[in-house]
Amino acid sequence: MRSEQNRENILKRVRGSHEGREQRRIAMQEYISRHAQGPRPSANRDLIARFKARALGLLSSVDEAATMEEVPRVVSRYLDQHELARDAVCWPELLDCPWRASGINVDARAARGDDLIGITGAFCAIAETGTLMLLSSEKTHAVTSLLPETHIAVVKTARIVAGMEDAWSFLRTETGGLPRAVNFVSGPSRTADIEQTITLGAHGPYRVHIVLVKSEIVKE
Repeated sequence: MRSEQNRENILKRVRGSHEGREQRRIAMQEYISRHAQGPRPSANRDLIARFKARALGLLSSVDEAATMEEVPRVVSRYLDQHELARDAVCWPELLDCPWRASGINVDARAARGDDLIGITGAFCAIAETGTLMLLSSEKTHAVTSLLPETHIAVVKTARIVAGMEDAWSFLRTETGGLPRAVNFVSGPSRTADIEQTITLGAHGPYRVHIVLVKSEIVKE
């Protein structure tokens, strides 16, 4: 009898904890929706041009593709220019692109320490800062953008937003919650810890190459 009562008490606490989290989540959403955003710089309405300029300023390189089918050819050109290997890992959502026709061998798995090239998508791109916003999940492994020396990100122009506030709003609207991790990529990894000299690739990729895929609607 006592064990049954203990079990019921435990389950009651578990249910109460879950209900409490849900109530806090709803309260936070209501709080965010009631409060207007603070002052922000005026945004350039050409978000694509703004994003490209800011990304280049962060030492990312940027190219464009008319369709997803054209992406492997654009990536192949980049690999040739930098004399890079033609073996890569990618997010599963990108595996259907015609990589082999462009001479690129791609595995859809999480990157390991010996992988040199990682190809990912991005949840969105932020025009104000030239930053990529990536969400982690079983199909969008964070390590694929972090471990390889070269990170290639495929971004649809419809997913370029004006600023950081818009990116978080986009995330709440589209996913309804937060993933385990949100990663922001603003160019290659760099540090100036050693004699105040900028060194690339200290804590992540040496190179970040962004392929913008044209799409009709650009987020404002």
